[in-house]
Amino acid sequence: MALTALSILNSCNYLMGDDGLFPNRDDDYLEAQTLQPMAIPDQLDSYTLDQLYVVPERFSSLAAFEEIPMPKPIETRRREGVIIQSLSDNRWIVIDATPGQVWPLVRDYWTELQIILDHEDPSNGIMETSWVEVGSDDEKRHKYRITIEPGLHSGYSEIYVLHLENLISDPVPIAASWPENSVSPDLERQILTSISQYLADRNDVYQASSASLLAGSIEAASKANIIENESGEPMLELKVDYNRAWVQIRQALESAEITIVESDRDQSFYNVLFAGIIEEEDEPGFIGRWFGAGSDDLAEAKGFNVRLMEIDDVINVVTESIESSEDSSQLTQELLQVIDENLS
Repeated sequence: MALTALSILNSCNYLMGDDGLFPNRDDDYLEAQTLQPMAIPDQLDSYTLDQLYVVPERFSSLAAFEEIPMPKPIETRRREGVIIQSLSDNRWIVIDATPGQVWPLVRDYWTELQIILDHEDPSNGIMETSWVEVGSDDEKRHKYRITIEPGLHSGYSEIYVLHLENLISDPVPIAASWPENSVSPDLERQILTSISQYLADRNDVYQASSASLLAGSIEAASKANIIENESGEPMLELKVDYNRAWVQIRQALESAEITIVESDRDQSFYNVLFAGIIEEEDEPGFIGRWFGAGSDDLAEAKGFNVRLMEIDDVINVVTESIESSEDSSQLTQELLQVIDENLS
């Protein structure tokens, strides 16, 4: 028996020990070295090489974890993909990519159609096609203007299409006189759908190497931002028209499952019930949190007013507590944060 036990121990050491066939490498990452970036000769193309995993300087010296932490989600509210949104007679594409990433792909779209661009202004996100013929229409010529704007949140883009037409028998205009709305909503819709399908099929839409540096300047100004008013109180600034702001605030409240008690579009307000942001704790565990364990300890929902104010083509959204309490100020700010994070 003793010989058998010794044999087993020796076998384990042979297989699992530091010098064995299967050594424990759990702490090997502490000895990892940082290598110099790959150098590409000048005569070769290096645009496809990106620093995808940059190690921050503060990680130059590491200590072993007592317990390996779970990875954190990369911003849970992001909605990846390409969708077409509409409001009244307006339609636009929403894409989970920056204007700098979207610009070269939309440009490629026209190139594949062999349509020349008469005008390009990447810093303002505008491109205009040359005059083209559409289908079997031999009486009219057509022209499209594409506008790429920042989305409601950083990292998103919105794409708009405007259609213009005139008679082939008329002289070609030296400068296009763009209408406020498309001359043909159907042709606008066709191009919008075609672009959205093209972008959805491009698997390189999120690659940094395909981004336009000139169009990157569009990214600085998202359409939804929490700022402070003159009194230092937070408010949500929306750079959209009133109709869209009203609809999207309602959608954000419904998405966050906040009860709307009353609303009045003419008076520009929603009255809602809100109990605050519920922080997930490690206990009682995932199953318990999923089925609402500990819900008896949640604060009772209180009444709040969500008001929209239009000032200089900008919609300011403020939240106010209807009933005063010790946590009114905190809950008011949390409600504003929840609305902002649920805008889409």
